[in-house]
Amino acid sequence: MLKTKNSTIVDSKGRKVFLHGVNLGGWLMMEGYILHGRNIAEKIFKAEFKKRCGRKELDNFTKLYRNNFITEADFKNISSLGFNCIRIPFNYRLIEKEDGLKILKKAVRLCEKYRIYCILDMHAAPGSQNEDWHSDSYGKAGLWKNKRHQEKFFKLWELLAYTFKDKQIVAGYDALNEPVIKTSDAGKKLRGLYVKLVKRIRAIDKNHIIFLEGNIWSQVLKDIGRPFADNLSYSVHYYHPLEFTFNFHYGLKYPGDIMGEYWDADTIRKRLKGYYNYSKKWNAPIFAGEFGVNSRCAAGCCGELAWVKDTLKCFKEFGFHWTYWTYKAVGNSAFPDGIYQYLGNPLWVNRQGPVYGFENLYALWKKHKKEIVESWKTKNFKKQKGLANLLASFKPI
Repeated sequence: MLKTKNSTIVDSKGRKVFLHGVNLGGWLMMEGYILHGRNIAEKIFKAEFKKRCGRKELDNFTKLYRNNFITEADFKNISSLGFNCIRIPFNYRLIEKEDGLKILKKAVRLCEKYRIYCILDMHAAPGSQNEDWHSDSYGKAGLWKNKRHQEKFFKLWELLAYTFKDKQIVAGYDALNEPVIKTSDAGKKLRGLYVKLVKRIRAIDKNHIIFLEGNIWSQVLKDIGRPFADNLSYSVHYYHPLEFTFNFHYGLKYPGDIMGEYWDADTIRKRLKGYYNYSKKWNAPIFAGEFGVNSRCAAGCCGELAWVKDTLKCFKEFGFHWTYWTYKAVGNSAFPDGIYQYLGNPLWVNRQGPVYGFENLYALWKKHKKEIVESWKTKNFKKQKGLANLLASFKPI
């Protein structure tokens, strides 16, 4: 089992291990933009799919998507790319049923087979931990107000802890993706939830690392406070500056002036230094569970690769562990996309609109099922070689 030691992570022989890898975004927690669609909650998409196509076809769609968007070949490929860790985001709804839990079990077995650590990330929690689509929310963050949601949250993690407590290939549990609490008692609420969760997990699993994400989309660590148990790691997400990395403002270049501030490696270093200081203050490792950039072109014509390189340099300097967001995505004009991009424009992508991305599936699924499923396979995505090689070159040790 991996464990924390001061501000580092070590293996059973006490040797330092630096986790560096990739997220399997959009696989077990669907996000609209990853399939070139609107960013609507997964539950909204599936409810409409069920309405249009029926329960049986929704179940069939879900099974085929999970079995084809990511396959064993992808786990093997990720290992061959030089990564040693996969972060697996999932919707809590996945593990409410045994067939969903089997998906995670299979993923862990494949990580064992290809000798690559995995981190299990609850990307969407009961009631939703923020108001955004990527927590399967429709504008509300009910986890923080509803005790029933919280109890379900604890019980699902108890189930996961019981299921994977003996799996050494599981590097740890990413307790809650991007919590957002904007009230004055944010620290009390976030730390209080984490204290209860860790106590419940530790009653079952005393060995795995538990990664705790900061408040406000995994950025504010002070709302967690000092470590309250052994074997904890702080987790942050880094996408700054958003206007550039998400390509929200066209024409921005890195390094350069971005929204009135000059951004270069020194700017990134200053932004990340606070996390490093926090790590040293509390003797806890930092895991950058997400960072990434929208790829305007393969050569990084706006400085995308320069941003990735400078961010990785700072991670290495500060000893941060990391997983890039994300492994694969349909090529899009906004939001961080994949090492592998789907560049085609079949009917179910339909970049010209008026309906684009996965919402086209409602009308096209029954007639074009075979072609749609085929398009999900990574062999039909184009590898961004420059990005892949850059990430592979930054093994922290």
